[in-house]
Amino acid sequence: MLLGILKETGTEKRVAMLPGEVAVLKKLGLEVIVEKEAGEGAFAPDSAYLKAGAQVADRNNVISGSAMLLSVNTPVSDINNFREGQIICSVINPVENRNWLESARQKGLSVLALDIVPRTTRAQSMDILSSMATVSGYKAVTEAASLLPRFFPMFMSAAGTIKPARVLILGAGVAGLQAVATARKLGAIVEVFDVRSAVKEEVKSLGGKFIEVEGAREDAAAGGYAVEQTEEFRKKQQDLIQQRAIAADVIIATAQIPGKKAPILVLQDTVKSMAPGSVIIDLAASTGGNCELTQNGKRILVNGVTIIGKSDYPSDMSTDASKMFGNNIINLIKIMIDREGKIVLNLSDDIINGTLAVHGREYISARVRQMLNL
Repeated sequence: MLLGILKETGTEKRVAMLPGEVAVLKKLGLEVIVEKEAGEGAFAPDSAYLKAGAQVADRNNVISGSAMLLSVNTPVSDINNFREGQIICSVINPVENRNWLESARQKGLSVLALDIVPRTTRAQSMDILSSMATVSGYKAVTEAASLLPRFFPMFMSAAGTIKPARVLILGAGVAGLQAVATARKLGAIVEVFDVRSAVKEEVKSLGGKFIEVEGAREDAAAGGYAVEQTEEFRKKQQDLIQQRAIAADVIIATAQIPGKKAPILVLQDTVKSMAPGSVIIDLAASTGGNCELTQNGKRILVNGVTIIGKSDYPSDMSTDASKMFGNNIINLIKIMIDREGKIVLNLSDDIINGTLAVHGREYISARVRQMLNL
């Protein structure tokens, strides 16, 4: 069976799989064909793919010859070049790309949406979102540290004592927890907000202080994700965040609700109350942002406060992010491959069923049906 790896378009520097992971696929009995210069942004030349045992070809030949196609981002512009029965394995974002997904369904494609892999213990090694969030949480803190006109750790010297920086993290998902760990390693004092009480112990274990707002609404059926809150809770949360933000040197905003606009947690008035030189990095920028002033993909300065709206940090760490991405895919492929080296989509497997957005001209994943109100 031939697997194709597509080159990403636009500014994306990652690739779905590096040569080292291609070699693993070969050992599993799969043949691999890679689009020319697909790994260029992740510093993986075509020669490295050839050495790993892959073929290298142009995009048309990769698409036409492959039974399964791998890409980081949804290959939107190629929909008319795919054929019935092909498997597309990519981050899909079903809400944003619902028209593309409907076209894929009508064409008879099988679409494995890597961003909806069930968040279960068995599926942890296949969780693309967690892997990429780890990169984002780390990179956001290191960028904030480089921009802040202060040290992160406390310094005691003959010149006097420098107080440690204060970091406020909104959302304690994977990105938020990685941000906690990184900020603490750099010596900052870290406070964390999250509506899920279950993450309190994780925050504390990493050295952060969990700021709890009473009355949060939680839903066990949400699969560990945050859910929308009541107006009364949002008001209490806003007041407390305002207080903590004024004292913070850095805010790392990571709070998102799958399929919905990110909640506004940092108001314009809050930003105006922050000390000049402070930094806000909004990882939820692509879904509207947690800061009222965030502009996706831009860095702005408001009353001396730097606000960065950036959701694509993994692209900036293209080598390790691609390695993690590829390993996640390999772990997914391992539960789909049979002894003859063929990919079998077993709908009775909870991971396959939960990840398969469309198959056989039907919507399969319950989460996708829910997100699209089907």
